[in-house]
Amino acid sequence: MKLKSFRFRIAILSALLAGTAIAGFSGITYLLFYQSRLNILDNEIKDQLSRESSSSRPLGHWQTYEKIQASFFGDQTQQTNALLVISDGKTIHQSQNWQTDFNPESLFASLPELSNLPNLQLPSLNQTQSPNNPPLTRRPPPPRPDRESSRGMPENPPAPSFEQPPPEDRPPVAAPQFISSLVTRKTSTGSWRMGTAVSPFVKIAIAVNLKVIDREMSAIQNVFLISMPLTLLLMMLGAWLLSGSALKPIKHLTETIRRVNAKGLNQRTSITDLDTEFVELVQVFNQMMERLERSFLQASRFSSDAAHELKTPLAILQGELELALQNAETGSPMQQTLSTLLNEVSRLSSITRKLLLLSLADAGKMSVQKIELNFSQILYEITEDIGILAPDLSLKLDILPDVKILGDRELLTQVLQNLINNAIKYNLPNGWIHIQTKLKSNSLMVTISNSSQDISSSDRDRLFDRFHRADPARNRGIEGFGLGLSLSREIAIAHNGNLQLDQTNQGCTSFTLILQRNALN
Repeated sequence: MKLKSFRFRIAILSALLAGTAIAGFSGITYLLFYQSRLNILDNEIKDQLSRESSSSRPLGHWQTYEKIQASFFGDQTQQTNALLVISDGKTIHQSQNWQTDFNPESLFASLPELSNLPNLQLPSLNQTQSPNNPPLTRRPPPPRPDRESSRGMPENPPAPSFEQPPPEDRPPVAAPQFISSLVTRKTSTGSWRMGTAVSPFVKIAIAVNLKVIDREMSAIQNVFLISMPLTLLLMMLGAWLLSGSALKPIKHLTETIRRVNAKGLNQRTSITDLDTEFVELVQVFNQMMERLERSFLQASRFSSDAAHELKTPLAILQGELELALQNAETGSPMQQTLSTLLNEVSRLSSITRKLLLLSLADAGKMSVQKIELNFSQILYEITEDIGILAPDLSLKLDILPDVKILGDRELLTQVLQNLINNAIKYNLPNGWIHIQTKLKSNSLMVTISNSSQDISSSDRDRLFDRFHRADPARNRGIEGFGLGLSLSREIAIAHNGNLQLDQTNQGCTSFTLILQRNALN
């Protein structure tokens, strides 16, 4: 599953790479430490084997040796050391934790015949020095002659000389020893490192449980187990911050795009201090905005010019038709034709007026003549026509009295007329209209609700689009151009307010006009 966040993917990928590298380095380091400690243990076992097999020991020696042996390997409990001593084919000492799985016989090597070592001397258990191996002795110098008898003789006395012992008194050769290679035995109590030594005096097998190394390595393991998660966390945090810093140009570009609207097409993003990888993207965006702004201005200027140019001929045409209608014979076909033409001209005049206002709003040039208005009075005046236009509808008013506002009377009246006309046109037979005003904080909220058919979700999203008409099944041939709501919202925005479609229950439509009260000041 692909993670949707680029920053999160970078952080995870960095943590994975760093974790793999750290795990590999830690594993190799751990193995090197372990092998180094194992070599030290092997050397210590070999030293013990060599020293203890180099000479004959009394029988009581091995009990004492087993007690002090544990200290050599860093364990005072004697549970991790095992000792086996064999002399003349008999086991003269065996540790309690010695196990048959050690099988030391395969490591005991045979020695050469002792008769082949003529000078080999087996020391006695009670003697530390052999009578056949006297130490070198210094013989006293010969007596000096008398001065009288030494006249005429050289003055320097002769140097003392050492007597060489006979060949049979020379030091004996060292006893032969064979120390086996150390092997690892796996038993039910764990892995043991074992070595053996064979000498003319004794056969010794020493086994050390590898737990002594595991205990020492546990400290290194704890260091790795603590340092690795912390390192990975730091790596993720660093990658998160680094990717966030790298994506700042994208975030800035997104904020710029968010500000782009019909009145903000002049938005651009600077390429100063940008990374090379983002320069081309920002340049393409700026070029696109230039083309879009130029095209929009051309379209807006065309709409404004066309509406402005049509305004005067339509006014003249409407005046001429009204004059001709007055002169036409009452009830004649000519009067009906002129009346129909006058209605169509009125519609065209309404369209051109709205297009002109929308083009001015798009260009940010809508002229709003703000004066102090009694908004409640305007609303009451407009609602008086509801009874004439739709006598079958029930009307409920909940209007706050004497609510005053600074605004353009003509534009705000047009907004209210659009909303109320829609409430009448899209109402149900014998339906209802509810108009309510509220003051909330710094806002004046005017809600116009009516009974109606439900609006589909697709129409709700596009209800304020220009020239958009809802589902024909809902329109039922109702006249309209799809410009009223769009123009009403533009007028509300020009008054620092807004117009929104409310979420309502089934069978009801509700619009709320919001005007900021700070505009009253």
